[in-house]
Amino acid sequence: MSLNSTPSGERIWIAFFGCRNAGKSSLVNAVTGQDLSVVSEIGGTTTDPVKKAMELLPLGPVMIVDTPGFDDTGALGEKRVDSARKILRLCNIAVLVTDASRDLNDCENELISLFHERKIPYLTVKNKADLLHKIPPNSDDTVYTSALKKQGITELKNTLGRLYAPPEKQKRFVGDLISAGDTVVLVTPIDSAAPKGRLILPQQQAVRDVIDSGAVAVVTRETEFEKTLSALKAPPALVITDSQVFGYVSKIVPESVPLTSFSILMARYKGFLGTAVKGAEIIDTLKDGDKVLISEGCTHHRQCEDIGTVKLPRWLKARTGAQLDLQWSSGGGFPQDLSAFKLVIHCGGCMLNPAEIEYRMRSAEKQGVPFTNYGTAIAYMNGILARSIAPIRNIE
Repeated sequence: MSLNSTPSGERIWIAFFGCRNAGKSSLVNAVTGQDLSVVSEIGGTTTDPVKKAMELLPLGPVMIVDTPGFDDTGALGEKRVDSARKILRLCNIAVLVTDASRDLNDCENELISLFHERKIPYLTVKNKADLLHKIPPNSDDTVYTSALKKQGITELKNTLGRLYAPPEKQKRFVGDLISAGDTVVLVTPIDSAAPKGRLILPQQQAVRDVIDSGAVAVVTRETEFEKTLSALKAPPALVITDSQVFGYVSKIVPESVPLTSFSILMARYKGFLGTAVKGAEIIDTLKDGDKVLISEGCTHHRQCEDIGTVKLPRWLKARTGAQLDLQWSSGGGFPQDLSAFKLVIHCGGCMLNPAEIEYRMRSAEKQGVPFTNYGTAIAYMNGILARSIAPIRNIE
């Protein structure tokens, strides 16, 4: 997967915060080399977060985010501040943009407190440094810039590159579960909900990781799956299926062949498989009137057999026999108050970065609400959860 095509969920998010008219947008434009954000002397020009995917060495693929002023006022201003707060859930690095000609104010000190509270590494940028008689030297946590005169931008980029330390151990999607020379069969239904001309992200990641491991990836639809298995000279080392056809595929795959799903592998990859397994076990306790939140990390056009709004409700009804109060959220929208829900069933989160997934999982955990994902819940409802997690050696 190239740097240009790296999905947003796999990028390092760098968000620029500060008061109105601190020069955040000008600085973001200078860093990205594009007129990404509208710049004006009038405070509050940035009304919504503006994002730009780019490469920033030595970090690699990053997502640069310009946020509204954190001191905005009025009814609309409060909504803008809320949108900036949501970005705090996503960012790996925070950049606090301040006016070099004055001391930090209450708004900026509040932001620093939030960075510490959320354990977000941050850099203070003293912008408009060209207005100073003498520019102080930079330090490890403070850089002086002039977005107007394009001064200090290289130093800012270099400092950002040193601020974030990626995990020492690179995560694998499936490669650590197989060996070179293995054959892995991937079952990918192509129905009305499938994207045109491409595989969905978890399927792409699985294929690439299998190939990177020196193994052989065999991709098939469920309609040709049985024929594909018969054509193999030896049983595959692993079968990975889309959750929607879990029940069908499990009946065909011999018990001696390891079986799992893209969604379960994604939950492991995102770091919440253990939580998802425990959450799925709550399904059998659901009764009439219980509220269940079904949440998706991205927004797409709903099809007649949509998994979140059609198939999951149908399977939940068949399993529990209860009239559940189902509610939905999608994209960036995720309820802050989850206390009324008996269970949260989330998508695999392939388009969300780990920070956002962890925020959603921890929010549920703090409010005592079990949290699972589509694939784990579907495996449980099909009675094959134990089998589907068996190929995974360590469940966190």
